[in-house]
Amino acid sequence: MAGRRSPWGGGDAGGDKGDDDASGEDGQDGDGKGDKPQDRRGPRNPWLPSGDAPPRRSASIEDIFRSRDPRRPGGGSGGPGGGFPGLPQRPDGKSWLPIGIGAAVLALVVLSSVHMIGPKEQGLVTLFGKYSRTIDSGVNFTAPWPIEQVDVEDVRSFTVDAIPEGENEKLMLTSDKNLVDLSYLVRWNINDLKDYKFRLADPKESVREVAEAAMRASIAQISLNDALSGSGRAQVEEDVRNRMQRILDYYKAGVAIQGVEIKKADPPAKVVSAFQQVTVAQQEAERDRSEARAWAQQLLARAEGDAESFEKVYEQYKLAPEVTKRRMYYETMERVLRDNDTVISAADGVTPYLPLSEVRKRTPDNTAAPVPDATASGGQ
Repeated sequence: MAGRRSPWGGGDAGGDKGDDDASGEDGQDGDGKGDKPQDRRGPRNPWLPSGDAPPRRSASIEDIFRSRDPRRPGGGSGGPGGGFPGLPQRPDGKSWLPIGIGAAVLALVVLSSVHMIGPKEQGLVTLFGKYSRTIDSGVNFTAPWPIEQVDVEDVRSFTVDAIPEGENEKLMLTSDKNLVDLSYLVRWNINDLKDYKFRLADPKESVREVAEAAMRASIAQISLNDALSGSGRAQVEEDVRNRMQRILDYYKAGVAIQGVEIKKADPPAKVVSAFQQVTVAQQEAERDRSEARAWAQQLLARAEGDAESFEKVYEQYKLAPEVTKRRMYYETMERVLRDNDTVISAADGVTPYLPLSEVRKRTPDNTAAPVPDATASGGQ
């Protein structure tokens, strides 16, 4: 085994030890200078490359993401065959990335330059955030984003605001220092889109606040009974609409008030029972007054009719006083004795009193028996 080198590194397995000793114990020459580094004693990894090959290093992040071109050993990102990893290549070997970016830019330009505005809408065009112009319905063209931007709003449909929202209570003071719970609707639309967008920070909330201020000012001019009965409701609604329009025009809000409608006018919830009792009493009093007026009208009409009849009789009386007097006497006696069952006869030989009522009761068919002729009886 002499002269055989151990596969685990170091010197010979056998008697070459003396050669090592000749060079010195520290692996140096006789003059104290060594040509090679000291050999590491002990086992050596058999999988490491032998000879003077450079040591291996771990892969870097660039090596992991470097493009692998099968036509080029080692790959790389430059030169023919390079490009963004994962994208297919064109037939001429170039990347599709520039064409994709160009198509995306072109689509953005087209989509941000062509605008379809509806029949009830208008568009507000701003140039770098500053107002440029207003466009109407139809197809319109502008500079692409971000040079020009278009804000589209519905300017013809009515917006209806309910005040207050839901079932909340909105108490207002009347002219006679009473409280009334009001709920009402406000209908409005946009009449100037430029002012609507740039004059007020929150136009919708501003409209609600102006409506409440105008309603309080109008309710303060009427009494509680007028507010609850609704007698002056139409006037209040018109007054509120005019007040709101004047205030919004002063601030150039770009809003047109179309109408105000009072939905409910009730007393406060805490005293609603007392108000209901008062309302019932008022209704009953009004009913009694109506019945009294109707009876008075009937009595007056009857008196006027009697007066007119008397005037006619008086005209006849002046023409023939005796005849008219006798006729009036007979008519009066007939009216007085019409329902009297007692008959008095002054003929001789006839009983002065005839109980005709008893005779009628005894008749089976409830028909009166014939009365004997008083004159005939007296003759017998």
